[in-house]
Amino acid sequence: MESEIVLKSFKESIKAKERFFNKKNTALVVEAAVAIVAAFKAGGKLLLAGNGGSAADAQHIAAEFINRFEIERPPLPALALTTDTSNITSIGNDYSFDQVFSKQVRALGTQNDVLLAISTSGNSANVLKAIEAGRSMGMKIIGLTGKGGGAMADKVDILLDVDHKTTARIQETHITVCHIICELVDHILFQKAS
Repeated sequence: MESEIVLKSFKESIKAKERFFNKKNTALVVEAAVAIVAAFKAGGKLLLAGNGGSAADAQHIAAEFINRFEIERPPLPALALTTDTSNITSIGNDYSFDQVFSKQVRALGTQNDVLLAISTSGNSANVLKAIEAGRSMGMKIIGLTGKGGGAMADKVDILLDVDHKTTARIQETHITVCHIICELVDHILFQKAS
């Protein structure tokens, strides 16, 4: 019985990834990486926001850029807006939890930045407000979603939507997509000419 659960979950995860990586989405992943490269070349940075598991993914991917992914290279500027508990709790307490990312985007962001907004439903209020703030500043917005993209679908420049209803399968695909974006950014910036 337990081994059947293991195999069923594994097969669902593989199917979700296979369904995502069609011709259109593959091109969008490349487009997302190119947008991040352009931001870095223009002196901008990558801002990342999400809740729960998506918050952990934001932190994980920021670390891949700041430290390194798979090659030795200079650190790249990425900032997870999910890590400063003093900011998050003071904004949540004094204003509302819906503003914990948007206030940080307005304070720390520039028009040369890219915002990677992560929400498995596409409907997280605080992520949507971060998108609004980034849009008003002229940032490029990449949305990483599932379930059709929700309210984020028509508010982002590049929509990377995982066609699945289960949060775990969506998040597993998100981290694969993000790792591929990290690899592409490294390739474009540091390996393409060689």
